[in-house]
Amino acid sequence: MLDFVIRRLPARSVKPREVGLTMVMDKGLSVQETENFLSVAHPYVDVVKLGFGSAAISPNLKEKLSVYRRYEVPVYFGGSLLEWFYAHQAVDEYERILKDFGLTYVEVSDGTLEIPHEEKCRLIEQLARTYTVFSEVGSKDADKILPPYKWIELMKRELNAGSRMVIAEAREGGNVGIYRGTGEVRQGLVEEILTQIPAEKIIWEAPNKSQQVFFIKLLGPNVNLGNIPYQEVIALETLRVGLRGDTMRMFLVS
Repeated sequence: MLDFVIRRLPARSVKPREVGLTMVMDKGLSVQETENFLSVAHPYVDVVKLGFGSAAISPNLKEKLSVYRRYEVPVYFGGSLLEWFYAHQAVDEYERILKDFGLTYVEVSDGTLEIPHEEKCRLIEQLARTYTVFSEVGSKDADKILPPYKWIELMKRELNAGSRMVIAEAREGGNVGIYRGTGEVRQGLVEEILTQIPAEKIIWEAPNKSQQVFFIKLLGPNVNLGNIPYQEVIALETLRVGLRGDTMRMFLVS
C-alpha cells in the first residue's frame, strides 16, 4: 500500500529542505517526550523553536538538545529570549550561551519590545556572520496593525541584513499579525506581501489547521509553515500531500 500511495503523491522537497519547511513549536517538552515525538515525526520536521523564553527555565536542556541533534533537527531559542537579553544589554552573553549549547540557528524578533529597526537589522547582520538567522516581522500586540507596505519594507530590509528567511508573526494562537483576532487570514495583506517578497523566503506562522489549509491551497505543498504544534506534524504533512479531506481534491491523480 505504501509504495502505491507514495508514487501518486505531489512532489515534496526533501531534507535538508530549502523550501517547504515545517517549523515546530516546542513549549517545554521533556527529554522523553522529545524522543517519542521525533521517533515518529522527524522526517517532516525541519527546525524546532523552543518557544518564548522557555529554554531558560527548562530542566535537562542539554539532554533534550542532544536528542534533537541525534535526529539532525536544528533548534533555536524563541525570539522573546533574545529580546530579554537585549533589554538587559547582554547580547554578547546571549551569543556565549548559544555557543555553549552548540546552536547554529537564531531568531531575531521585536514583537514584544520596541527595538529600533536599524538596531534590529544591525543585530541580524552581526548574528548572521555566525548563525543561520530567522527574523520575525509583526507585533504580538493585537492592537498594533502594520499596513502592507510596512510589512514589505521591514521584510526586505531584514533579508538584506542577512536573514535566511523572515517569519510572519501570528503568535502560538494564530490570532495576531497576519491573522485577525478570530484566526481568519488577512488575505489581502498576504497577497500584497507576495507581490514583492518571494514565497520561499517567508515562514508563515500557522498553528491552526484552517490556516495551514489556506497557505497550502495558495502556495502549494512546499510552502514554509511555522509554529506547528508538535502533535500536529503528521497531520500537517497529510494536508501537504492531499491525504486529508481539506486538500485531497488539489492533488488527486489517476
